[in-house]
Amino acid sequence: MKKHESIQKIMSDNTVTLQLGQKLSEANAIFRQLGIHHIPVMDHDQPVGMLSETDLLRLIYDAGNTDSRMQDALMDQQHSIADVMSDDLQTLPITATVKEAAEILSDGSRHSVLVMDAGQLAGIVTSTDLIRYLHEQF
Repeated sequence: MKKHESIQKIMSDNTVTLQLGQKLSEANAIFRQLGIHHIPVMDHDQPVGMLSETDLLRLIYDAGNTDSRMQDALMDQQHSIADVMSDDLQTLPITATVKEAAEILSDGSRHSVLVMDAGQLAGIVTSTDLIRYLHEQF
């Protein structure tokens, strides 16, 4: 791995986001349609949390053996994005390196880090992005 490679090399800069007031069923549809696993949650233009596909899978599991429309209705009725998201965000500046992202993601306690530029969300780096990058190096 090139130690000082820019984080911009591996980050996704077309980041899909959710607004704090959106319904969990909307998030579920995004996860299914786009095949992504992490969505930053915004309060207007500032990131306030991270919703993971795993967060929703826990709720779906708790809903039991119902069809997807019923699961979505139950989620929307019983929970909000704010209830389910993690608000323990990890960020890096756009000037950070791939190594810095790897240091954050390597302990396994999180699987994504937000990339910020002048206080605005510029992108996201996930464990998958890092693995793909490392795979290309070999």
